Amino acid sequence: MATQRPQAVAALQIDNERVRVTEWSFAPGAETGWHRHEFDYVVVPGADGSLRIEGPGGATSVSRLTRAGSYFRSAGVEHNVINDTGTAFSFVEIELK
Repeated sequence: MATQRPQAVAALQIDNERVRVTEWSFAPGAETGWHRHEFDYVVVPGADGSLRIEGPGGATSVSRLTRAGSYFRSAGVEHNVINDTGTAFSFVEIELK
């Protein structure tokens, strides 16, 4: 589903047989676009902020993140992530292959 939002920028840092590490940078209002995680993953926020999560079936929630407050999610998560902070925001995503 295409939107008028700007796209978050993914900068691949490491991609080998064991992990994929990507830094995601968001302008205010930017989104990742709909995607499904094929691997378990850890997110490490670079700052405090809020991300709006759009899930399947129209469900939405707000995730409040704190700098270096890492969290883990299992493979299979499907969503669109949107920067709701009003300022630039970034996090590092570490996928466990």
